[in-house]
Amino acid sequence: MEEVYKFLKDEIQKHTTIIVGVSAGPDSMALLHLLLTLRKEKDIEIICAHVNHNVRLESKNEAKMVKKYCKDNNLVFETMTIKEYHNNNFESEAREKRYAFFEEMIKKYKAKYLLTAHHGDDLIETILMRVVRGSTFKGYAGFEKNIDKGTYRILRPFISITKEDILDYIQKHSIEYAVDKSNTSDEYTRNRYRKKILPFLKEEDNKVHEKFLKFSHTIIEYNKYIDKQMMKVIDEVYQNNIINIEQFKKIDITIQDKIINYVMEKLYQDDMILISDVHKQNIMNLIYSKKPNIYIYLPNDIKAIKAYKLLSFEKGENKGEPYKIEFESYVSLPNGKSLEKIEDNEEKSNFICRLNSKELSMPLYVRNKKNGDVMEVKGLSGRKKIKDIFINEKISTKDRKNWPLLVDNNDNILWVPGLKKSKYDKSKKESYDIIIWYY
Repeated sequence: MEEVYKFLKDEIQKHTTIIVGVSAGPDSMALLHLLLTLRKEKDIEIICAHVNHNVRLESKNEAKMVKKYCKDNNLVFETMTIKEYHNNNFESEAREKRYAFFEEMIKKYKAKYLLTAHHGDDLIETILMRVVRGSTFKGYAGFEKNIDKGTYRILRPFISITKEDILDYIQKHSIEYAVDKSNTSDEYTRNRYRKKILPFLKEEDNKVHEKFLKFSHTIIEYNKYIDKQMMKVIDEVYQNNIINIEQFKKIDITIQDKIINYVMEKLYQDDMILISDVHKQNIMNLIYSKKPNIYIYLPNDIKAIKAYKLLSFEKGENKGEPYKIEFESYVSLPNGKSLEKIEDNEEKSNFICRLNSKELSMPLYVRNKKNGDVMEVKGLSGRKKIKDIFINEKISTKDRKNWPLLVDNNDNILWVPGLKKSKYDKSKKESYDIIIWYY
């Protein structure tokens, strides 16, 4: 912790105000405790910002615990409860609301710093997840230790240490903290990386976090250089959420790729984790398509629209307008989810569908619900109304408008992704040549 404390001492000016994101977990409680020592030395005001995500029964007790800790240590405690979620990507929306709350606190207290407790193990997990999923060049760096946001700075002082270091500090100082049981569930991708991949890497090299930190720094520096080259041409190619396709095609492919990344970062900001290589390739395909008028959906209700020599990006809530998209190998959907053809998968849930193209009228399409839609549900006799499936599965009226349906060329409904499969779905023992994943 000496290295961490030195970093904080060097970075944080005297007589300033800092906002600390505190969840009640060991990482943020350790950071809060460490800052108490710095407060004496630097005469800083510490604002503890706690967000109740309102998805676990323990959340209220955790908020009470943090509030008591703040009272005992003469710290300002600010909290916000997320009352409801409006889209299908919980993690993205929760992060967006969390950072909006932090921004609100920064303005309220005229704070100069926002501190979070992300550590070296988090960095490893983030980098690996983005490498596997695909990301921007900058995204492969994970997250930075020190970010200048203009009126304030984001600091992640724990990035150079591990979870084990933090737990040692917690034990040494007998710091109370809460355990989020959802962090052990294999349902979440990050947890699987944490439980299955991270231990293997640490067994190979117990200083592996330092290697990943160096990798991150290298990517960040290379990215800065490419950014400089891109900025020389960006005004000729991109302005006001519009790409000039003719100018775009004239530049080097490396800078083309960087411009797509730049546009995505402008549109998604802290939600860049939603963007994968597939999304970027779809945008490239759109640009180079021979069709003069065509569009695709991107996550978070963003639409990329090609109109002759221009490619524009429009953001706004999708209100359930009818859509029908040809499905070839991948499609990003208006509800923020995706459908993708995959090689194989052992999963047997409603998020995987196996089909035999010989039994279908090709090609396949994805559309939203129409009045009177019915499907022959696998394992049941007769047809069932799609409306009734939504009701039985407790899908809100708002979500029903954009829920995807996979259909063939004759408009036979083959699958209600994530909910029910039709009689056309095949088991692992049957003959099939198409596997589609909904995520």
